[in-house]
Amino acid sequence: MTQQDIQILFSYDRWANNRTLLAASALSAEEFVRDLGGSYPSVRDTLVHIIGGEWIWLTYWKRPPATPAALAELVARRRVLFNPDVLPDLATVQSTWTQVEKEQTEFVDGLTDERLQQMLPFRTAHAKLMHLMLHMANHSTYHRGQIAFMMRQLHATPIATDFHEFLVEGQHEATPTKKHLSEQPPY
Repeated sequence: MTQQDIQILFSYDRWANNRTLLAASALSAEEFVRDLGGSYPSVRDTLVHIIGGEWIWLTYWKRPPATPAALAELVARRRVLFNPDVLPDLATVQSTWTQVEKEQTEFVDGLTDERLQQMLPFRTAHAKLMHLMLHMANHSTYHRGQIAFMMRQLHATPIATDFHEFLVEGQHEATPTKKHLSEQPPY
């Protein structure tokens, strides 16, 4: 995986996150925080979990904690900054999201292929930065799927966030074909 590949992946992640936020904007304030009994109780709580995950990974990549105590401090900081009660509505979630994505874009734009190969401490082992970045993008995708399900529970319409939608919309390197719609794959 190259720096260009990571840029595409993170462009997709931002695109998909923004589409999820757009879909959530159709919810009432009550629906946004309604406890639906999921991994994270509400659409808001799940969005906050996603952005908190993106923030902590970005912070970790910039400066991996040197000690278990420093890691515990980072985790505690995330709990405070990304407590759903601190982000009570969609406007505050979006504002926080915008700031994290700005920092994330700056980080990704500054990467090199060599830096992506850097080994970082991870639990009791080490992992390449690029693999940790893949994990983060996958984590966000997983929880966006949960939000899509929650939207359906609320009788709202989620917006598709599949990678192929990103490509088809021309967000990156897709080339439209002139095939008839019936000749397109069904997925």
